[in-house]
Amino acid sequence: MNEQLSAKDWLDQGLKVLASRGFTALKAEPMAKVMGVSRGSFYWHFADVAAFHAALLKHWRDIAAEQIISGVEASAGDEPAIAVLLRRSFTIRLSLERAVRSWAASDAAAQHAVQAIDKRRLGYIEDLLTARGLPPDVAQARAQVLYWAFLGHALSGRPLPAGQQEAVLGELIRIALHEP
Repeated sequence: MNEQLSAKDWLDQGLKVLASRGFTALKAEPMAKVMGVSRGSFYWHFADVAAFHAALLKHWRDIAAEQIISGVEASAGDEPAIAVLLRRSFTIRLSLERAVRSWAASDAAAQHAVQAIDKRRLGYIEDLLTARGLPPDVAQARAQVLYWAFLGHALSGRPLPAGQQEAVLGELIRIALHEP
């Protein structure tokens, strides 16, 4: 790379490394080599590896929650927002989700990031269900069930055949939209 790298370039590369090789591969020297720059570029943007990890977890939260929520809000038209969210969540690649959750098993900062994103996602699902007229207690319970289904899907690492995935997704949408 001939141009100067930004902190975002490093964070995007960090997410790629995390998703493909795990959190133990998040080191300045090997990443710099892949990006065609010196380690100095890394340290220009981050005080140390711990600062990079903290920024990386924040970047993941922005991508894995806030950008998805913004996208759902922008594209929900005739189809209910909860259905849009479920379709997106159950059809994207989830290797990064698995990698961050694996990291959280042995790192307190990653665990905190995972807990925060779980809370944000659950709250958003509850809000969508409440907006559809469900009582708060029903919305909370249904949001938890839907989120557990997502986590099971994300952590399984094995995609379903297209027809079966569409049937499961259809059933989840039916559950989400079913009146109490």
